[in-house]
Amino acid sequence: MYDQPRANPSQAAMTFDQMLARVRYEGAYPTTECAAEAVHNVMSALGRQLTGDERVDLAQRLPVEAALTLTAQIPDTEPLTGWGFVKDLAARTGATPATARWDTGAVLTVVVRLAGPDLLARILRRLPGGYALLFGQAELRQPQPTAA
Repeated sequence: MYDQPRANPSQAAMTFDQMLARVRYEGAYPTTECAAEAVHNVMSALGRQLTGDERVDLAQRLPVEAALTLTAQIPDTEPLTGWGFVKDLAARTGATPATARWDTGAVLTVVVRLAGPDLLARILRRLPGGYALLFGQAELRQPQPTAA
């Protein structure tokens, strides 16, 4: 016969409250509300950049609230570099680039734990250059052949 549709339970390894507590710790935010704002802003910005199976797989590993923020965004047609991501986030939130970079690091450090190494590698291959550092990873580049 036919398989019955099954619910796709979230595979998130932490609740949204646990995620906020971790982001609050990583970013040294004074309140949970400040951490929640950083999560919302950074996940929205990431949702505008990440596409394909990596977007779907990441959403499945995030707490529901963070996944909804990520997937509510329509991906931009022109992807941004890592630095472009930070500048865009700063412009959209009215923050300085330094604050936007701080928020990005605090949130994406927690996202790395939820994504795991295999998914993170896929995400970094899909995004333009400069994102590895935002995720707290080394930016490894393949040597380019020199023109003769």
